[in-house]
Amino acid sequence: MTKIGIIGGSGLENPDVLKQPAKVTLSTPFGMPSSPLLSGRISDNEVVILSRHGFEHTIPPSQINNPANIYALKEAGCTHILATTACGSLREEIGRGDLVIPDQFIDFTRHRKTTFFEKFEPGKMKHTSMADPFDAGLRNLIISCAKDAGLKFHPEGTVITIEGPRFSTRAESRMFRMWGADIINMSVAPEVILANEIGIPYAAIAMSTDYDTWKDDEEPVSWVEVLKVFEQNVGRVVGLMKDVISRLK
Repeated sequence: MTKIGIIGGSGLENPDVLKQPAKVTLSTPFGMPSSPLLSGRISDNEVVILSRHGFEHTIPPSQINNPANIYALKEAGCTHILATTACGSLREEIGRGDLVIPDQFIDFTRHRKTTFFEKFEPGKMKHTSMADPFDAGLRNLIISCAKDAGLKFHPEGTVITIEGPRFSTRAESRMFRMWGADIINMSVAPEVILANEIGIPYAAIAMSTDYDTWKDDEEPVSWVEVLKVFEQNVGRVVGLMKDVISRLK
């Protein structure tokens, strides 16, 4: 049976998105997840929503308990994970409000737990393949739905995740461009790493809200501007997510 875990917030955690919504509190061997799980249905599929930063957005990026979040979705029976995230654009062609369906990531975080396997049992080493970290089937479905909806989107891209909560310096932003990153955020890693380790297909929908700090003819990114652009476009992300979920079998 298909059961979709959604990691996000801002619009998606509105109970009106779900049929028969109910809150479920789970503890895990890794501690408590960021929020209670919001369980319900979209179309014919069961859905579980987890708010990455908490319902009141009180958890900074580097303090998110990612292992607990992913483990809780696994315990809730989720067969797929769809994540939403705001991001900064590192490319001229990725404009404000554009959607990006990343296919690669660069992990530039420093202080986060990035694995469930902090100790190996004798003879049971665990080294998870991460060559193609975002699930191809989920990505193709998102791309198909975005095309059908006539959305402006980019079907691939490399996301670099930084520690936060501060934004990049101009030197860092230019370096990330040289590395081949297309967008930047503070959340996809290690979510996608942990999802792969635990065996749940994971894909993300990233919304570009700004140009980070590399662009000299633009004002540097600010939280006020991020929220403004996100709130103007979140309805399209919610609509796309609901369409994807309705087609998942």
